[in-house]
Amino acid sequence: MTHPQAAGPADLVLTGGPVHTVDPARSRATSVAVRGGRIVAVGHDEVRELIGAGTEVVDLAGKPLLPGFQDAHVHPQGAGLELGLCHLGDTTDAAEYLRRIGEYAATHPDVEWITGGGWSLEAFPGGAPTAAALDAVVPDRPVFLPNRDHHGAWVNSRALELAGLDARTPDPADGRIERDAEGRPTGMLQEGAADLVGRLVPDPTPEEQLAGLLRAQGVLHSYGVTAWQDAIVGAYTNMTDPAPAYRTALERGLLTARVVGALWWDRERGAEQIPELVERRRELSRGLFRAGTVKIMQDGIAENGTAALLDPYLTGCGCASDNSGISFVEPGELRKYVTELDALGFQVHFHALGDRAVREALDAVEAARAANGWRDTRHHLAHLQVVHPHDLPRFRELGASANLQMLWAAHEPQMDELTLPFLGPERGTWQYPFRGLLRAGATLAAGSDWPVSSPDPLQALHVAVNRVEPGAPEGTPVFLPEQRLDLGSAVAAYTAGSAYVNHLDDISGSITVGKAADLVVLDRDPFAGPAEEIAATRVQQTFVAGRRVYAAPDA
Repeated sequence: MTHPQAAGPADLVLTGGPVHTVDPARSRATSVAVRGGRIVAVGHDEVRELIGAGTEVVDLAGKPLLPGFQDAHVHPQGAGLELGLCHLGDTTDAAEYLRRIGEYAATHPDVEWITGGGWSLEAFPGGAPTAAALDAVVPDRPVFLPNRDHHGAWVNSRALELAGLDARTPDPADGRIERDAEGRPTGMLQEGAADLVGRLVPDPTPEEQLAGLLRAQGVLHSYGVTAWQDAIVGAYTNMTDPAPAYRTALERGLLTARVVGALWWDRERGAEQIPELVERRRELSRGLFRAGTVKIMQDGIAENGTAALLDPYLTGCGCASDNSGISFVEPGELRKYVTELDALGFQVHFHALGDRAVREALDAVEAARAANGWRDTRHHLAHLQVVHPHDLPRFRELGASANLQMLWAAHEPQMDELTLPFLGPERGTWQYPFRGLLRAGATLAAGSDWPVSSPDPLQALHVAVNRVEPGAPEGTPVFLPEQRLDLGSAVAAYTAGSAYVNHLDDISGSITVGKAADLVVLDRDPFAGPAEEIAATRVQQTFVAGRRVYAAPDA
């Protein structure tokens, strides 16, 4: 197929390999032509007629071409900053954490606070490290290290002292201070309690924030990501507002991805913040950056018992506890807020991990639909770890998209040691119901939640299809195999589905004539090889609007 404006030579032609278009009208081709940043032809040998003297020709040499991946839930600035600080994100060994922390402190003697993060809960008994362990390596300066999911932080005694936290300090409404038998803080702060110390950590400078964003942008492009939704644009715990860095990147011509910013909903406030969000949307939306989304975190995570469940968590002995998690926004108020935001044209991006939080979010979307009718707001629920089966069809009925973090749907220590025993057998089978959502007619999108987990879409696609982690030992059990996706559906979620959620489906998400040339070249065709080898696939080149933004050294 050729665009009417394709007359004359193309700027770029990619040819000689399978083209997976993610376009149901034409799923496969072998050549694509680009002019002025847009796709002007998709087909086979006839596309080569658009090659002129000035055309750049990319010989795919049998390598596949796909639409650029779109990450529907990611925290780039925080991830980029973390990579430049005391980074703990690539191991699960407690002794190695302490070695790195001590080494970082020794090599940065002038740093006032030791911060960074990315450690895993599974490295410590009960997911709760102690201040005493940190004191042994950093006794003289405060330490504040969020875990990989940023729902808690590990601090040392000096940090507790500076924050004035002791046995008399009450837990905040949206968090928990882990304590010893005498009630004294032990060094692990859950959810909102982390902010009791995090608010004291000095903000990075504007140039450090910009450097973090650009570092992350480079990483994302190297994984074939051409667009994303920044899941928190605002200040949260020790995560600084990325909006100034995006603004600077735009002004300096350094932003090379399409970005949707999800404006942070301050859960300590109510509807009075909505006019401020309207003004932020107006101020921030320009060029490649749009801010038409509001992020509402409705609950926490299962591993620390703060994900909101319909029925209580179990205890270590398998008995019912008195804890059902935390709904950060009162459900009745949530329905009012979402209805008002929907009326103002905002998309709402929910963090909804437990089955109660999922139901509360869907109830809020239902209230908005009843009050405002169907608007093109494209609300979506991220994480969806535990979904009650009765709520699966409601996604289609309400037009609420399912934003999947595919990499999490596998057996690994946090799942097997900190989650399954406390959910119980039946509820444990309701986790990450990818296939169930697809069968129920939900629109699937996908995101990484980086730095919580790897930003590599191919690693996530591997788990979506296999329900086993990449590199898992032979014989590792498949996690709920009935919820596996086929590769085509998983790729569609990470491209066209996320483009839909990002309101970019008129621009990108598929290789279709008239759309932007946001493209990725892979080193092998994951559709042609065994499913067990999907994660071995690597990105060779990434293009945004026909401009090459990444090339592997061997490309």
